Amino acid sequence: MADTQHNLTVLISGNGSNLQALIDACASGALPNTRITHVISNRKAAYGLERAAKASIPTTYHNLVPYKKSHPDTDSARTAYDTDLANIILALSPRPNLIVCAGWMHIVTPSFLTPIANAGIKIINLHPALPGEFAGADAIGRAWEAGQKEGLKRTGAMIHEVIAEVDAGEAIVTQEVEIRKGESKDELEERMHKVEHGLIVEGTRRALGGLGR
Repeated sequence: MADTQHNLTVLISGNGSNLQALIDACASGALPNTRITHVISNRKAAYGLERAAKASIPTTYHNLVPYKKSHPDTDSARTAYDTDLANIILALSPRPNLIVCAGWMHIVTPSFLTPIANAGIKIINLHPALPGEFAGADAIGRAWEAGQKEGLKRTGAMIHEVIAEVDAGEAIVTQEVEIRKGESKDELEERMHKVEHGLIVEGTRRALGGLGR
């Protein structure tokens, strides 16, 4: 890894605090010989776009709504959207070695995954739950509720490989987070985000270390 320049494309939907963790890690050398060469957001108001701009990282806004308006059903809209998303990434120069989904709130389909895989580009995702638990949206909220109602003692976060099944790809790195009795959902969420910032850097480091093997 020390001898190779790695290029990341990061996909975001919101605040971009995990993107910031990656930006900082590239700058500090925590991710050696690594740079973020492009950021893509599916939401125009995502603050992560401002974070990218401040770091002089090129950005693209790619939203699903126009596809829904021009296609007869949701499935065909998503297929067209994902096809174009793949084409956007494959046309980038330099092309990324790794795609990192950092708070990317769009479930990708094979029309995205297949051309990206054929190009030899790996995709990883941050999900705020442990493997096999709370797949999909509002994972932290569902874990917190299970803690309050069912006595669940811990949740966690993981960085995993992206496959067609939601949040089901092989885990690269995981970390448990205690669910504390009596804490609010916001308090759990705040602690989870702090864990995520370290985990996304470590997961990216491990994924880059495994490229070409």
